[in-house]
Amino acid sequence: MMAAHLLRRSWGGTISLLIVILLLSCCSQMTSAAAAPASRKSGGGGGGSSGISMSQQNKLDVRQHLKRLNKPPLKTIKSPDGDIIDCVHIAHQPAFDHPLLKNHTIQTRPNFHPDGTKFEESKRVSGQKARSSKPITQLWHLKGRCPEGTIPIRRTKKDDILRAKSIERFGKKKPTNIPHQPRSAQPDLVTQTGHQHAIVYVEGDKYYGAKATINVWEPKIQQPNEFSLSQIWILGGTFGQDLNSIEAGWQVSPDLYGDNRTRLFTYWTSDAYQATGCYNLLCTGFIQINNEVSMGASIFPISGYRESQYDISLLVWKDPKEGNWWLQFGNDYVLGYWPGFLFSYLTDSASMIEWGGEIVNSESDEQHTTTQMGSGHFPEEGFGKAGYFRNIQIVDGSNSLRDPKGLGTFTEQSSCYNVHSGKSGDWGTYFFYGGPGRNPNCP
Repeated sequence: MMAAHLLRRSWGGTISLLIVILLLSCCSQMTSAAAAPASRKSGGGGGGSSGISMSQQNKLDVRQHLKRLNKPPLKTIKSPDGDIIDCVHIAHQPAFDHPLLKNHTIQTRPNFHPDGTKFEESKRVSGQKARSSKPITQLWHLKGRCPEGTIPIRRTKKDDILRAKSIERFGKKKPTNIPHQPRSAQPDLVTQTGHQHAIVYVEGDKYYGAKATINVWEPKIQQPNEFSLSQIWILGGTFGQDLNSIEAGWQVSPDLYGDNRTRLFTYWTSDAYQATGCYNLLCTGFIQINNEVSMGASIFPISGYRESQYDISLLVWKDPKEGNWWLQFGNDYVLGYWPGFLFSYLTDSASMIEWGGEIVNSESDEQHTTTQMGSGHFPEEGFGKAGYFRNIQIVDGSNSLRDPKGLGTFTEQSSCYNVHSGKSGDWGTYFFYGGPGRNPNCP
């Protein structure tokens, strides 16, 4: 009887304990369910551990992307402007992450230069009275140089990536960033994208490269998401989803670089800025061979209003033998090449060349931006005050440099930014361009 009684008491206690556990479990679930909406409302993306997990994943993705871009350096140089320049072995640069470049043999020099290229010409502006320009370099050179067999790569920082819309879009232009379309195309859409231009262009022939000497300034930018650039465009395709573009010049872009310095840049795309291509060495594609010039590094010194004038010479051309598109900076530095297979239309030739300036007008305060183009002054002001391109040329089918024929000009709002072209003995085909943006005639 005692045993039976104890057994009944034991079972009774067990059942009571189970009831208590069930009640506690139900209360816990009800509390959790009641708290969940409040957590989602305050957290904006899932409550508790879900938000932490997502944040950790973002951090991990950023770290992995930085690891892909920042290859182990053989030497590191700290530039006075805050940049870190990594001297990376030429065979370890980001380009060789491309699956089609795994077994690529680096082309250490172009097979051909365009006829008419003068390697000793120019770090000066000759010709008209008071038109003198001085040697130009990059700021990091003040602290050292990269050894032979390496290339200088501006180190990407975490904050650079965090400023982008996404990791995937870091280092890329917006898909709406279509240049001025040729006269044969539909009416251009550039005014709908917030981008404005002051350019000269040629079309209607086959082009195998282009050259220009570009005056270097530091235009003021109103909003961090705006930029101002001056460049050469090598274009092919229909200006739709299949546009091919190779671009080189200088730019001020706070969003991309985190400051307002003037920097050397390149860009390429084979699908109208949608998925392919990037600035500088921020993706696979461009193969650099030069150890003295860094893509994305700041240019030093820059021109001043009524002061010394500085310019850079850029030449882009297609190697007739290998089919690669080469880039030369000045007359001494062949920087590298874009392999021909990156492109569709440009595997043959370009159908349009453009030279000039471009800005982003975000109209943040429902007025035109005050972001400057070129020097920030209109072309009428001339040398020492307005920005210029001089000695602009194209490369023709015989691999020769020649003056462009049938040069057109284009700007969306000449009261904001304008362009005036001309021709002279020493400057060849040239133009002044730019403007201040918002002013009494450009509200």
